Amino acid sequence: MASIKDVAARAGVSTATVSRALSGNGHVSEKSRQRVLAAAEALGFVMSYSASSLASGRHRNVGVVVPTVARWYYSEVIEGASNALLEAGYDFTLYNTGSIPTYQQSVLKDFLLRQRLDAVIVVSMELDAEEIAQLLSIKRPVVGIGGPLPGVPSMGINGFDLASLATEHLIALGHTRIAHISGTQQHEVRDFRVTGTRREGYEDAMRRAGLSVPSGYICDGDFTIPGGYRQAKQLLSNPRARPTAFFCASDEMAIGAILAARDLGLQVPGDVSVIGIDGHELGELFGLTTIEQHPRRQGERAVQLMLQALKSQDPTFHGENELVSTNLRVRSSTAVPQLGSARASGYPSPGSMGGSSSE
Repeated sequence: MASIKDVAARAGVSTATVSRALSGNGHVSEKSRQRVLAAAEALGFVMSYSASSLASGRHRNVGVVVPTVARWYYSEVIEGASNALLEAGYDFTLYNTGSIPTYQQSVLKDFLLRQRLDAVIVVSMELDAEEIAQLLSIKRPVVGIGGPLPGVPSMGINGFDLASLATEHLIALGHTRIAHISGTQQHEVRDFRVTGTRREGYEDAMRRAGLSVPSGYICDGDFTIPGGYRQAKQLLSNPRARPTAFFCASDEMAIGAILAARDLGLQVPGDVSVIGIDGHELGELFGLTTIEQHPRRQGERAVQLMLQALKSQDPTFHGENELVSTNLRVRSSTAVPQLGSARASGYPSPGSMGGSSSE
């Protein structure tokens, strides 16, 4: 079996250069790196990271903490992060807290402290000052995804603004009877108020347009396709109070709303328009208009920030909260409402509507 000395001899460089070239730690000229890679491939040499970690203090392993792996957003973030880590020559250890506070505390206070990690990426978990201090106590870089973590480089979307944009898109098309399928209060506690900020953005857009929000027009869809289906079907089953459009706080709930409309014999967007937030891969199949937040790119960007922190060799590496780039993707699920739909439903016409009211 070839050794690092064999690779060094074949490439005409020192063993230290071979170690730096294969581990990615330290400067190596591109010419030397290519010679080392060619020599290692020819000899079938694989770098022993357990051995190199003893000399470098690096373990080539990153901890990724998520509240669940069962939702599309989180799986996409993990996919982006894992691909970027693999490209950079890192392994990763996944910690799934299951949104259970005791599990989260176990991860923060025990597992991360005892695991040999070079850095930690925390996804959609709003941490308090004590918890952030616990993470930083391991003297490793920490990067956050989903919202601001004071003292830690992080990134996230502006849920309020995106919800307003989605609602304004429907209003600009001429819709006045717009329902909102929201998340659950469970997501308020540790997830940067995703449910609340998107609801508030919807309500603000409706209020600025002089449109009311009737009782029952804001409902809990649990961020799932079945949840969106259930709530949309209930609202659409009452012709006299039927909305002409749904703004859903996630694409999965929006897909559920489309399926509910179809099961009731309604046309999308002829009878009801639907818009979501996410950029779910199923959106194109359903012709869903959505605001894309590109979670896979978020995972990749988190790894970039992590690598910058590791390169700086500063365990207290600080950074600002970056605003994630998003875009409105208009497809076939939204259109102008049918003429006469307000009169047909028995709902007040736009001119007779007052200001915003809550349920």
